[in-house]
Amino acid sequence: MWQAISKQLSETLMFSYEIVEKEKVNGGDISDCYMVSDGEQRYFIKVNKRSFLPKYEIEAENIRILRESNTVFVPELILTGKSKEHSFIILNYLPTKPLDDSKNSFAFGQQLARLHQWGDQKEYGFDQDNFIGATLQPNRWNRKWARFFAEQRIGWQLQLLREKGINLTDINEFTELVHDRLASHQPKPSLLHGDLWHGNVANSVFGPICYDPACYWGDRECDIAMTELFEGFQPEFYQGYESIAPLDFSYSERKDIYNLYHLLNHYNQFGGHYLDQSERLIKQILSY
Repeated sequence: MWQAISKQLSETLMFSYEIVEKEKVNGGDISDCYMVSDGEQRYFIKVNKRSFLPKYEIEAENIRILRESNTVFVPELILTGKSKEHSFIILNYLPTKPLDDSKNSFAFGQQLARLHQWGDQKEYGFDQDNFIGATLQPNRWNRKWARFFAEQRIGWQLQLLREKGINLTDINEFTELVHDRLASHQPKPSLLHGDLWHGNVANSVFGPICYDPACYWGDRECDIAMTELFEGFQPEFYQGYESIAPLDFSYSERKDIYNLYHLLNHYNQFGGHYLDQSERLIKQILSY
């Protein structure tokens, strides 16, 4: 595998790149992650089985569109490729530390707000389905936000759970309830990071950086809601965001619905206490 990676890196960089240093690093629960170096230039590599390549290619497209927005800072894509038994994605390597200082938190809030203001999309969705963690995330285009989120986010996750024998609520009734709750809300479609928890944001020598996106065009409040679900963001992050794009006063009425999507997805992937959290939030939403 490493010989194939060196060869493909050399072809992409147009000079001989021989890996002389390889260090395994933390990078998530799905792929094995490494920092490699030829003694001068370092790269970040995620490795998985060969059949995983289409997921890396989708990740590459998500990174590409975020870079195109020229708003948030994301890693530079070097290449995606495969060997006989593995697939991989290679990004530039930047040492990082947690985004826990006031200055850079404020700056990232402003950058995210500018991302949400970027572009002129008329519908909700994305040109391709992608993945939220390891779970397929459908992104069929829809002109109605309420229908898109109710069916392709909440209904989708509930159906995945039902296929595992877990019935948290009546799927059709709850999907329609979510639709009705969002029916009067038709926000401007914003390009979303899509998986914005504190583990996907950090500080670098160039300032705030974000990665592992699950992009689609949707309600900007979805990104903000997720930052609150798993916490970890400084108050200055929200101050920075509000200084560019203040949230609507009714955001709090939708936050729980948006975060239910991520709780359901976490239970689909990891099980455990996320079931209790999902059940409590469903009951809370039903009681409104």
